[in-house]
Amino acid sequence: MISKLNLENILFLDIETVPETESFSDLDNTKRSLWEAKSKYQRKDEFSAEEFYDRAGIWAEFGKIICISVGYFKMDGDIRNFRVTSFYGDEVKILKDFKDLVISHFSQSKHLLCAHNGKEFDFPYIARRMIIHNIELPYKLNLFGKKPWEVPHLDTLELWKFGDYKTFTSLKLLTNVLGIPSPKDDIDGSEVYRVYYEDKDIDRIITYCEKDTIAVAQVLLRLRGDELLQDNEIKHI
Repeated sequence: MISKLNLENILFLDIETVPETESFSDLDNTKRSLWEAKSKYQRKDEFSAEEFYDRAGIWAEFGKIICISVGYFKMDGDIRNFRVTSFYGDEVKILKDFKDLVISHFSQSKHLLCAHNGKEFDFPYIARRMIIHNIELPYKLNLFGKKPWEVPHLDTLELWKFGDYKTFTSLKLLTNVLGIPSPKDDIDGSEVYRVYYEDKDIDRIITYCEKDTIAVAQVLLRLRGDELLQDNEIKHI
């Protein structure tokens, strides 16, 4: 079935997130208390809520999106191109620009959104942050009332599981076993907080995010039995 998908109908994506403020002390008293309660079971007794705060970006209620990278295929006969671009800066603008792209180019029933662990992280995170900022959800993210087979999302992690729900396979591990160039050749997710708030190097994060987006597309190609993308087929726009 996956081999029958038209690659041009898929929008591949990855997001990068950080805590909503640089430090725990920047939160108001109410939000501090809420963070202490939310993180209690994850940090246990090993860390205080303040020490654990650098991980707050994984929760949409305490984090924010700093980059969304997207990629899509364009075919011209036998010529295959994969175009990659990123939205970054102010979170509201990121979300609105991403929404505009989805509505203008990927809103038809045949179109799909694709990410690695997207159903557990990327898609709900984007939707929650849109709701928080009073941005109406685009159809592709509004799952209310949809049956499972009507959800227009592809998840390369889910595809790799082949029905096995016991384990999690990271994108880094999956690219390694499938012989795909690693997207984690510079930083990984645990370093995004530092690179963003301490180094203030958004360009490095954008590069990292785009590499992940390309890697997701490469994984889908391998699952289909297609040839991997070559560097000259990838266009950054």
